[in-house]
Amino acid sequence: MTSSASARKWLALFKTRRPDPMSDRRSLIAGNWKLNGTRETGVALAEAIAQGMSTSERCDVLLCPPFPYLEAVAKAVEGTRLKVGAQNVAAAASGAYTGEVSAHMLAELGVSHVIVGHSERRSLFGESDADVGARTLGALDAGLVPIVCVGETQAERESGDVDTVIARQLAAVRDAVGADSLDKLVVAYEPVWAIGTGLTASPDQAQAVHAMIRAWLAVAGAGSAGDMLILYGGSMKPGNAAELLAQADIDGGLIGGASLVAEDFLGICQATV
Repeated sequence: MTSSASARKWLALFKTRRPDPMSDRRSLIAGNWKLNGTRETGVALAEAIAQGMSTSERCDVLLCPPFPYLEAVAKAVEGTRLKVGAQNVAAAASGAYTGEVSAHMLAELGVSHVIVGHSERRSLFGESDADVGARTLGALDAGLVPIVCVGETQAERESGDVDTVIARQLAAVRDAVGADSLDKLVVAYEPVWAIGTGLTASPDQAQAVHAMIRAWLAVAGAGSAGDMLILYGGSMKPGNAAELLAQADIDGGLIGGASLVAEDFLGICQATV
């Protein structure tokens, strides 16, 4: 079955089952630094965030610096509440793949999570749904937690295809890793039209998609879909974080620009109290 056919199948089924979203899920706030900073500024940012964390936030915190700074940032936050993630991962464990970094290599650096299928990887570097599925499997094979990004463009939203697009993207991952592994993932909903534009989905818009994702995961075979983390990744800032994070199915954020300023990032973390 193709990923498109699989998407249609699960999309037809998900509306019949909506798991109770209320659980003891602990929020995750992940900072995606993208292609920014230096070794020195990255370490300083990580240290400032670590020092600014309080015990009152009900969240885990993840920093995702560029590849060259992973080890330095991991050492800087050692012994703190902060975890370190990577921004991408190879599908293969080894071989003739110039420029790629395997999940096992990342694990050796102290990485616990990895972002997979970010919209910029899909649009700028041509990663297909199948590629995202393969990279997700590579991460799982090395014991890393994949943060699988899904989301629609403005044109796809305006044409009413949001559910279809996201179901297709998720189906490709399910086909790659198997239903039994779905609940090992974190999913990040990132409306492409809200990334780096200053636009943000309204809390109701974001919640509707998050609820659809959770229901789809339950129908597709995730045994503990009600406990899975689904993050919002579209221009979350200190000013809108509390309202977004108050939604029943929004379990945290995948933060871009605001993660590069310690005060802003900490403000988002504090919104999870």
